[in-house]
Amino acid sequence: MKHSLSTVRQMWQLLEPVHATLYYAPEAFEEAAALGYATDERWPSYFAYRAAPLGPVGPRLVNALFYSLSPQMVERCTAPAWRTAAPERVLKAREVAVNRALRKLLGERTDSPELREAADLARRAAEAADTAGRPLAAANAALPWPDEPHLVLWQAATVLREHRGDGHVAALQAHGIGPVESLVSHAAVGAAPEEVFRSRQWTDGEWAAARERLAARGLLKPDGGATDEGLRVRTEVEKLTDELAAAPWEALTPGETARLAELLVPPVLDIVGAGLLPSQSTLGIGLKYDYQ
Repeated sequence: MKHSLSTVRQMWQLLEPVHATLYYAPEAFEEAAALGYATDERWPSYFAYRAAPLGPVGPRLVNALFYSLSPQMVERCTAPAWRTAAPERVLKAREVAVNRALRKLLGERTDSPELREAADLARRAAEAADTAGRPLAAANAALPWPDEPHLVLWQAATVLREHRGDGHVAALQAHGIGPVESLVSHAAVGAAPEEVFRSRQWTDGEWAAARERLAARGLLKPDGGATDEGLRVRTEVEKLTDELAAAPWEALTPGETARLAELLVPPVLDIVGAGLLPSQSTLGIGLKYDYQ
């Protein structure tokens, strides 16, 4: 392995805000509303935008692939999604939304040589991603590449993000961590307050039952915090996730990956500095795991 796991994780942390722009930008909500989706909460457009590359799939498949969201919420948002707009229309709308949002967020940087270089490097990594067994990554990788560098960067970030996410689901399952347990255990190690994870809309009863299951395995304390074993298991999940996300980066030399990281900092600061993204999320991006 030419790249350390800390580098693999750093690249995720830098690319995630680029990808996540779609789910929070006002322009994305405007385009979703134009299609007929409700925008009083972010979930209807989130499910439509993220699932559209898969085609007109139903709630059961979306629930399986997205993993940590309440099946009831998935049903509520996904069942009517393609009656509102066909996936092909949603894909066009999300490209328009990303184009508008990133042009506004990045300003003159949108057409800079540095952004074009970043897009080229990120695309090389994304195109090297093996999508076998990774349905969300495969669906996005099958889409045609856009021409403009900021859209290329977004699509590359999306392929790599979904590649990592598909691997994360595999890592959770390998350690016997189910959908709601994945949230409870992540909250337990301090990734974010429980209230943030409750946005996934599991019921109090489902959350309590997951706590009981984790406690029975010795992974959770009575106060909801992680035991030493709980921290070990969660650390192993994150380590395996990073290991499974590493292969695409082998398409770049360590120097090229370092250059991409350097190039990504200014646009990511533009995005984060705009206050567009939540300060805390279920991703636990700022959380450190000691497995190097």
